[in-house]
Amino acid sequence: MFFFHFIAGAMAFLLLGMMVDRYMAICEPLRYLSIMNWSTCTGLVAAVWLGGFIHSITQTGLLLQLPFCGPNVLDSFCCDVPQVIKLACTDTRVAELQMVFNSGVILIRLFVILIISYIVILLKIRTCITEGKRKALSTCGTQITGVSLIFIPCIVTYAQPYNKSPGDKVASVVFTVVTPMLNPMIYTLRNTEMKKAIRRTLGKIFLSAGKQKLEWTADPKSSNLVFP
Repeated sequence: MFFFHFIAGAMAFLLLGMMVDRYMAICEPLRYLSIMNWSTCTGLVAAVWLGGFIHSITQTGLLLQLPFCGPNVLDSFCCDVPQVIKLACTDTRVAELQMVFNSGVILIRLFVILIISYIVILLKIRTCITEGKRKALSTCGTQITGVSLIFIPCIVTYAQPYNKSPGDKVASVVFTVVTPMLNPMIYTLRNTEMKKAIRRTLGKIFLSAGKQKLEWTADPKSSNLVFP
């Protein structure tokens, strides 16, 4: 669980660092190289990992203070803070509030900052639509989609005291399985060559299926299908 929150926290702060990079590239293109130099990028990467470590060590330390003397079976797909808190054999209201402030409030603040920043970027580039601006719009749209897929399920999970419901399992699956699977597709589909390759592949698949259907229609006796 420590490493789960360590990586997840670092990923959340990484999205904030990506936002800073996009803002400087779009709003300050002439000063981008001088501002986003090697030392700045190194500092952002170090801050990302440090933020994830502080978040995870704080969350894990709060859990270690709870007494556990009952069952150790979790009704979930992964070992996460809300479910572990419910295993404690004591009043967990304070622990749940600590989880909300350490995870939920941080997620909400980061999400609001990211959305506001992307709105500012979109307002900056709305007046002049060139090829570079179209690429900027595509990049912002992709990152907004990724941010929403990551933050919204996490906010649903951590921004409220834990109440057992089927929706918790759905949110858990979304941000641990579905989102990591969709991220490569979301970012890959921005590549022009990848789009052309996907179109060619889909065209071949549909063309092959169409030919097979025509052959079967013309000579149904040649089909190997056996009907009862």
